[in-house]
This record gives sequence, structure tokens and C-alpha cells, in this order.
Amino acid sequence: MTALLAELFAFPFMIRALIASVVTGAVCALVGTYVILRGMAFFGDALAHSVLPGVALGYLVGRGSRTVVLWWALGSAVVAALSMGALARRTRFKEDTAIGIVFVIMFAAGIALISTHRGYAVDLTHFLFGNVLGVSPEQLRIVVVLGFCVAALVLILHRGFLIISFDPVLAHTLRMPVRLLSNLLLLLLAVTVVVCLQSVGIALTLAMLVLPPSTGFLLAQRLPSMMALSVFFGVLASVLGLYVSYYAGIAAGPSIVLVGAALFLGALLISPRRRLLLAR
Repeated sequence: MTALLAELFAFPFMIRALIASVVTGAVCALVGTYVILRGMAFFGDALAHSVLPGVALGYLVGRGSRTVVLWWALGSAVVAALSMGALARRTRFKEDTAIGIVFVIMFAAGIALISTHRGYAVDLTHFLFGNVLGVSPEQLRIVVVLGFCVAALVLILHRGFLIISFDPVLAHTLRMPVRLLSNLLLLLLAVTVVVCLQSVGIALTLAMLVLPPSTGFLLAQRLPSMMALSVFFGVLASVLGLYVSYYAGIAAGPSIVLVGAALFLGALLISPRRRLLLAR
């Protein structure tokens, strides 16, 4: 058993994949906690798909360089996040409508760019479904730095994010910079989506933002405990999913998500909140 567990560490690319997966699982769990609390699941899904034009443009500009693609994807995610927030605040549209408008525009633009250059459409599937085994040392550094920055800001601004999530009126009363904090949360979510690109891809990013925090929610009674459990389950799903992928011969991204889903279902069966959830 020890030999089987240690076998992954014999390959440098597997070590890089393991580090990238752990960072992704932890960061997605932290930010995903607020996605769950604020009901932002649709926003997260829309944002994940809105990076597509950035991915396509980055591939064109960088001539296939995945590092360049990550930076362009980050720019696309930031633009999409701020546009969704601004459209919801400055128009009479409801938030889900504003998100949907930006989402379909960005996604259609990405598909249009891909369709005009069929030669690289296959290569971009790595960003749609993830390719954590192909993480280069440079890409790993970017993922680790971005992940560290997101985690640090979430922990530093935790109190502000908590207040604007549960009681916006109190936040205004305390003269907190509500708009700035809201925009920062959107930006952190955008960066988190980009961190997910290499491991689980655009198509499965929402799963990592939702499953570990939902598992933590089922087992915790307080928010700090929920965040800690979310990070634990996010990291556990990433590590176990990578092992399952290696030994079962399946894609790493879907494997990580399926392990996360199994952990969620297990928590649902033993959760003290199970009866309340089913009663609703």
C-alpha cells in the first residue's frame, strides 16, 4: 500500500499535478464558501464560461503558450466579473439577468474565435476539461502565487465579506466600503476560476466551487468550521481524485469532481442537518 501511494512521487509531472490540485481544492473551497452563502452558483458557472474568449485570444497571441493563455483568461474573467456586477447595479435588470447577458455575450465571442481557427480547437479542450498532468513549472508557480493571494485576501477581509453577505444594511450602517468589498469578492472569484483552469477546466469549475463548501455546510454549525471543513474536503477530493485518475486511467478533472461528489453524498447521509434539508 505504501509503495502504491508513493508511486506518484516518482514522476516530477505528478508532483506538480498534486501541488496544483491541492492549491485548487483549497482556494475553491475558501471562495466557494461565499458562493454558497450568497447564492452565487450561477455567477460562478457564468464566470467560468466567460473566460473562453480570453483563452482563445491568449492562444492566438501566445501561439500556443499555455502560460500566456492563463493571463489572458484572467483578464477575461476580471472583465466579465466587473461587467456583471456593474450591469446589475446600474440597470433595472435583476442580478441573474445581468449575469446571463454578460455570460452569453462572452461565451458566444469565445466560440466565434475558436470557430475561425479550427486548427487549435482540439488544444483548447485541455482548458475546457482540465489537464492538471500537463502543468509546467512556470504554470505551477502562477497557480501557487494566485492561489496564495486569493487565500490571503479572503482571510484578511473575512469579516467584511461576512457582513456584506449576511447583513448589507449593517455594513452600510458601519460605513463599510460595501461596493469595494463586493467588487473584490467578484475579482477573487474570477482569479479562482483561472486557478481552476489547469486542474478541472472551464466545464467543471463550478463543481469545485460548490461541492466542498456544500459538504462543509452539511457537517458544520459555524462559519469558521464550515470554511475549515470545506478546505479539508477540497484538498482531500483533489488528492484522492488524482490517485483515482492515475490508477483507474481516467481524466484527472472529472475524477477529482466525482470524488468530491462522493464525499458530499457521504456527508449528506450522516449530516445532522439531513432531516432539516429533506423536510424543506
